[in-house]
Amino acid sequence: MRVVSLVPSLTEAVAVTVPGVLVGATDWCSHPADLDVTRIGGTKNPAVDRIVGLAPDLVIANEEENREPDLTALRAAGLRVLVTEVRDVPQAFRELSRVLDACGGPPRPDWLARAEEAWAEPPPADRRTAVVPIWRRPWMVLGRDTFAGDVLARLGVDHLHAGHPERYPRIPVAELRAAAPDLVVLPDEPYRFTADDGPEAFPDVPCALVSGRHLTWYGPSLAEAPQALGEALRAARR
Repeated sequence: MRVVSLVPSLTEAVAVTVPGVLVGATDWCSHPADLDVTRIGGTKNPAVDRIVGLAPDLVIANEEENREPDLTALRAAGLRVLVTEVRDVPQAFRELSRVLDACGGPPRPDWLARAEEAWAEPPPADRRTAVVPIWRRPWMVLGRDTFAGDVLARLGVDHLHAGHPERYPRIPVAELRAAAPDLVVLPDEPYRFTADDGPEAFPDVPCALVSGRHLTWYGPSLAEAPQALGEALRAARR
C-alpha cells in the first residue's frame, strides 16, 4: 500500500498507526516530527504531477482543507481519492476509522480508543461564551458548523458566531469586542497568535492561548486535547 496524504492531521494518524505506507505528504504535515516522505506542496496547492509520479494506491483528502479542482485532477489521472468530512468530534472518530481501514491499518488503534474515552465525558454545565479568531489582517473567526467549534462546546465554551451563515466569517475587531464574550480563544494556527500578538486587541477580556493542533487536528492529539485545552481555558479565568 502506497498512500499520499493532503491533510496534516490525517498524515499523523496514518503515520503512527500504519508505519511505512505514507510516500507523500504536504509541506504543512509537521507530525510526526521525523516523518520522511516526499513533500508535494501545500494543502491548497499540491503538485498534482508530483503526486501522480509517486503512484499511490490512495490519496487521502478533506473537503474543507483541499480544493475540488485538485482532487478532480487526481481522479482524472486514475488515482483513488478518499475525501473526508469532519464537522464534529463523533464524525472525526468515524472518519479516522474509515481512513485507517482504507490504509490497511486497524480501524480503532489504541490511541483512537483512548481519544474516544477522553471525549466521553458529558459537557460541563458551567458555560462561557467566546469569540475564536483564526486570523487577523483581516480578522476571521470560527462560524457555523466547525470541528473546532464542537470541540470547544464539549469543553463548556459556546462561541458567539456559531450561527453565522459563513463557516469562517470576516468580522471587524470592534464588532468582536462589542459582542462582549466571556473570553477570547486564540489558537497558534493557522494564524500564530501569541501573548504579544492578539490579546492586546481585547484589553478587557480574558484570553486563552491554545494549541491549534489540539483545537483543530483530528488524529492522535485528540487523546490529550481535552486536558490540554481545558487547562488553557481554565487559565483564562485568572
